[in-house]
Amino acid sequence: MISELKYVLDQVTGRSLGERYFTAFPDDTFLVSYPRSGNTWTRFLIGNLVQPNESITFLNIEKVIPDTSALSMRYLEHVPRPRILKSHEYFDPRYKKVIYIVRDPRDVVLSHYNWQRKYRVIEDQYPLEPYVSRFIAGNVDTGWGSWAEHVLSWLATRHNSADFLLLRYEAMLAEPLRELEKVANLLGISATSEALATAVARSSADNMRKMEKTQDGEWVTTKGRRKDIPFVGKAKHGGWQSLLSERSVEEMESAWGPLMKTLGYELTRVSSPALQAPFIDLGNWRPRLNHSNL
Repeated sequence: MISELKYVLDQVTGRSLGERYFTAFPDDTFLVSYPRSGNTWTRFLIGNLVQPNESITFLNIEKVIPDTSALSMRYLEHVPRPRILKSHEYFDPRYKKVIYIVRDPRDVVLSHYNWQRKYRVIEDQYPLEPYVSRFIAGNVDTGWGSWAEHVLSWLATRHNSADFLLLRYEAMLAEPLRELEKVANLLGISATSEALATAVARSSADNMRKMEKTQDGEWVTTKGRRKDIPFVGKAKHGGWQSLLSERSVEEMESAWGPLMKTLGYELTRVSSPALQAPFIDLGNWRPRLNHSNL
């Protein structure tokens, strides 16, 4: 009873986390992804682009690109407009302008596994194979559904919209200047090559790791969490090839193979006819791949 009263009071006073309940405005831009898909790095890239006179850190990122899942409704309402907001929510029709990041789910599951170890949602000894099965089923205690459900909720509804930009994490790693320029164009920013390069340099994984070591105790997302497991990952792709079992890879590709192929992710299972056809018609959109860099 007490907890229910507290919940109602928090809702009324605006102390509840924004999540899916905050007020969205027509001039908002949303940076959206399934968790552990490169959202934090992209926040730093965009933050350093829109705020070139002050480097983005974990101490000021929430002022520049607030996290709707970590901050209260009251805080979000007082952020100066137009706002750029970070979200992990599945499709929300109130989000009119969206930058959506997608990452190979075979890498996402590994990062997600370590993230939940950091937050003590699972124990270190929890076996990876059953975790992969739970991840596929969308049963990993996040409230955002499965990777495929999340991705499709946005692609199926917004992929033809001029206000929807799809970024592949792997393409961002390979050509960050080109991908950040796409973001600048969506935001209506006339960014010089020098400005783009400065934003990329300030947002490097090395810089972010150094900042995390000294600022993680004050950042809302990592405050009070384990320090022996870093929040900022290796900023690489393809780790699944050595860390996931063949059984887990086959399970993921059997579940999501057509969607993964449509998004440009090569499969190890090619025998099934079902994996040869695209899962969803994305119109004229296809990922621009540069296999020499991936």
